[in-house]
Amino acid sequence: MKKKKDENTEVQILEAAKRIFQTKGMDGARMQEIANEAGINKAMLHYYYRSKQLLFEAVFKNAFSLLAPQLNTILNDDSSIEEKIRKFSSNYISFIEKHPYLPNFIIQELNRNPGFIFKMEENKSFPNLEKFKKQVDDEVDKGFIKKISAPQLFINIMSLNVFPFVAKPLLQNLIKVSDEEYQKIVEERKTEVANFIINSIKI
Repeated sequence: MKKKKDENTEVQILEAAKRIFQTKGMDGARMQEIANEAGINKAMLHYYYRSKQLLFEAVFKNAFSLLAPQLNTILNDDSSIEEKIRKFSSNYISFIEKHPYLPNFIIQELNRNPGFIFKMEENKSFPNLEKFKKQVDDEVDKGFIKKISAPQLFINIMSLNVFPFVAKPLLQNLIKVSDEEYQKIVEERKTEVANFIINSIKI
């Protein structure tokens, strides 16, 4: 019973921390705020997580451990490059719609602590691009797609999928749309991004 209670409290803490980090970022968040949001006292919060950094990493790892296996599976399955691009864009956008804080989390933490990438790589499901790279080279050699390097193609895929989330306030203001309209645009990008990239590499 105690173990179940401990697990429930930890879930409460992680959910509260996620909400606070999402609105205030790593630097702006305070442990007292997170404790209040979780409905516990600060001493209890420190019992589970000794520092804000450890709590941040726990929240991040929790979300990343859900996303990474999906992306890794797509990159390493037997589908064509075109199918991979479609599945990657659709899955990534669907996931980030549920975890909108994640892209900014990663960027903020990597700017603040470049060594954080090594902790991310410890995750056994951290995406492996070796098969993707070889497949791109093979499809270029066979004339299935235009000449492009795998790193450039992957950066294009990541950039077009990530940017609308990290730059939402700027883009929303520039194109003058409501939250609902912007959400519709993001939803459309599940296919728009894939079509754009595929058309750019089609022979």
